[in-house]
Amino acid sequence: MTDMLRSDVMIAFAIMTLVTVASRLGGYFMMRYVEVTPRVRRMLDALPGSIIVAAALPVAVNGGPIVMLALGAAIAVSVLRRNDFLAVITGMLVAALARAVGLPG
Repeated sequence: MTDMLRSDVMIAFAIMTLVTVASRLGGYFMMRYVEVTPRVRRMLDALPGSIIVAAALPVAVNGGPIVMLALGAAIAVSVLRRNDFLAVITGMLVAALARAVGLPG
């Protein structure tokens, strides 16, 4: 039996899946009781950007100059185009190109 198909690993995957599904469904359930005022709407609209920043910040702190360059490009695209997906793609391309041309970091 391979390591990935061990019963304890499969049980852990199942529990993680159940917790993920429960938290997502719980969020939908709880939002039924929240009045969506303009203030709440602004908060919900800002959430995707906040999640990206929370995921990228630890990488930026430890990443070096190429990561800083890529994040700078992604932030610029996000501010100018208001498209998070395009910003992420731009950051990835800048990092790949910087590494391809041999920039240190």
